[in-house]
Amino acid sequence: MIKVIQIIDTLEAGGAERLSVNYANGLSKLGVESHICVTREEGSLKETIDKAVGYLFLNRKSTLDIKAILKLKRYIIFNKIDIIHAHSSSFFIAVLVKFLTPKVKLVWHDHYGNSEMLQNRPKRVLRFCSLWFSYIFSVNFKLKKWSQTNLLCDNVEAIKNFPVLKDELLNVTNLKGNNGKRILCLANLRDQKNHIMLLEAFSLVNKEFQDWSLHCVGKNFKDDYSDQFFKKIEDLNLKESVHFYDSKLDVLHIMKQCEIGVLSSKSEGLPLALLEYGMAKLAVIATNVGSCGLLINNASYGQLVENNDTENFAKSIKQYISNVDYRLSCASNFSKKVAESYSEKQILLDIVERYKAIL
Repeated sequence: MIKVIQIIDTLEAGGAERLSVNYANGLSKLGVESHICVTREEGSLKETIDKAVGYLFLNRKSTLDIKAILKLKRYIIFNKIDIIHAHSSSFFIAVLVKFLTPKVKLVWHDHYGNSEMLQNRPKRVLRFCSLWFSYIFSVNFKLKKWSQTNLLCDNVEAIKNFPVLKDELLNVTNLKGNNGKRILCLANLRDQKNHIMLLEAFSLVNKEFQDWSLHCVGKNFKDDYSDQFFKKIEDLNLKESVHFYDSKLDVLHIMKQCEIGVLSSKSEGLPLALLEYGMAKLAVIATNVGSCGLLINNASYGQLVENNDTENFAKSIKQYISNVDYRLSCASNFSKKVAESYSEKQILLDIVERYKAIL
């Protein structure tokens, strides 16, 4: 039996974090002894980890936290782990532990969200560390090409993300607004997600369709960007029509209360939220960044708008509101595409084959 540990820095509800938990849970159902290690901070996703998955929290306080590094080393030796699957920035502690446990293999999963600005990506430390990677999994082809050009690992592959949505035991989030007239944005409050443009677009929609509402679900980091977001709602007089709910676990329950799913990001990898919208049969609108154009590759699947194009984003929302048949057709087509091309089981079976090849 292959023994694999996923490593992620936090369990706050972001895309990379949700995917690392999906990997840990999904692999445990495919005959893999599955573990997950959280290095810095626990969060709401801890509750979604299956009981069959081994769990380790390091409470790492600094980059070179010797206590945390040795704790992870002991766990790997005790559980006879074969492969470390490190996600995003957790590659550094994974490499340090590999120095101490040379037999363990290391794969790195690149979820880098700013794939529109790769020329500015720091690479010196990552390039050095990549000498110890057996495999790199990239969430889109831009990231794959970047790794092949800049890093020192021969095995690089673009691996699809996959959505996992299940009804939680506590479906407690009841959205405000009118039934059948809700728009959802599932994204943490970060500048990259460009909620400001979304609010400006929605204000144009609101002038014409005042009975529709926008619902933003994601982590509030209570920083300058968060302040901008809430100030923008006030400045545009949208307090009655835009509702913010912070991070939530009952995502499927929330999606079932909505008709349209939007992503207004400045940059993305392969956004998990977009795949989840598909699973939940929402009509989708996204900016043409990262792999969004691969998912929405023609107008029968949804609407793709150029980055920062406020007027066309608003126009796309209005088109869905005005043309119910088109909206339902897009939702159905996109849902089928996600189900057929982004299947959890098939993607994880492919990952298991990569694991076997590494060993």
